[in-house]
Amino acid sequence: MISGKAWVFGNNIDTDAIIPARYLNTSDPMELAKHCMEDADTDFVKKISKGDIIVGGENFGCGSSREHAPICIKAAGISCVVAKSFARIFFRNAINMALPIFESKEAVEGTKEGDKVEINENTGEIRNLTSGKTFRAKPLPPFIQKIINSGGLINYVKEELAKKK
Repeated sequence: MISGKAWVFGNNIDTDAIIPARYLNTSDPMELAKHCMEDADTDFVKKISKGDIIVGGENFGCGSSREHAPICIKAAGISCVVAKSFARIFFRNAINMALPIFESKEAVEGTKEGDKVEINENTGEIRNLTSGKTFRAKPLPPFIQKIINSGGLINYVKEELAKKK
């Protein structure tokens, strides 16, 4: 179960808003985390708490193919992202980097900034504890959940290869 405070962003949040290109001279997750969502909300990392949830509109994570975006979000302490839709490259990078993501138009439209949200990763049920409303997201398939639970694609592949020895 994932739970946290919702931080709401609009449509077309691109990878430059998630982690501005001026900080891409490092791949250190903790350094990147200091600048998470900086161009969308300059005080974002000062306001969030570990486990909080980003709620985005349409086409979240559009722009470049950099893996730095989901790495930055995860390292900042965000537990997952709920959006109306994701850019496909961000979707794949999030899974590869073990950042849970959920698509639900209704949940986004029914969530305000500061709402307490709880998500069941296995069923895709999203409960807004502040409003008392429940929404549905299509749960990630079991094999993708395994990748995320393994800590990302590289760890998953290592685990699978170790089983074959």
